[in-house]
Amino acid sequence: METQPENPLETSLKLAANEPAHRPAFFNTLLNSSVYILGTAGEADGHVNLEAGSNISIAHWQKPDGTPVIPFFSSLQTLQQSIDSEQSYLEIPARSLFEITLGALLFLNPKSPYGKEFFPEEVRNLLADAVGQAATTRTVEKDTNVLLGQPAEYPSQMVNTLTQLLAKHSNVKRAFLALMHDTSVDEKPHLIVGIEADGDIDRVMREAGNVAGDTAPDGGPVDLCRVIEGEPGLSDYFLREVKPFYERKWGSKLRSLLGFGKA
Repeated sequence: METQPENPLETSLKLAANEPAHRPAFFNTLLNSSVYILGTAGEADGHVNLEAGSNISIAHWQKPDGTPVIPFFSSLQTLQQSIDSEQSYLEIPARSLFEITLGALLFLNPKSPYGKEFFPEEVRNLLADAVGQAATTRTVEKDTNVLLGQPAEYPSQMVNTLTQLLAKHSNVKRAFLALMHDTSVDEKPHLIVGIEADGDIDRVMREAGNVAGDTAPDGGPVDLCRVIEGEPGLSDYFLREVKPFYERKWGSKLRSLLGFGKA
């Protein structure tokens, strides 16, 4: 079979598999892509437009342990390479697939070198525009003394990955790292990342939290906080005592605003 070039979804999947910083972009690409499944919609197959009440039948496979899973594919060629007999297929928006199969286990490209398993809770978060695991928010309601410093073993992989991610967000100004120990809550210290940014940073925080969770040393917890100039506490510590591991390059932004660069 003639090899076809990768489509944007497949390129994004490969990048995400090799570098966690690309995973938020992959999820966004997936939700805006059409995918292929084995099944039928009434008498139709191929490309279909699903409407409320559509009668759709989707094939299930089994994992080695017997768990049922719905396979779906990034391209028709990938689907064809994954089966050994002629079968009906449907091309549908990935978002629609997630919505009509909510609660089921799904697997993107299960027989390919690059694939991704999707658990029900993860799919719910994706549909709610909350990539990956939901973050836990903690509000400090009274003055709390915490110990702050720098980690003895610097988490280089996590920092490098966060740097790549934050560079994709033009509103992020700087980012800082520290080790924090709140003895009233935690048995041992854990990493905290401070992010200074303009405007709404909810998406930045969600993406950074999930990327940090994927790359934190030994899978340990990582806190995130917003750094605001002039605010006491953690913001003051980061701005006065810590050299940022990421800082927006103003020259690049100016060149963009002035129209310089490639046409």
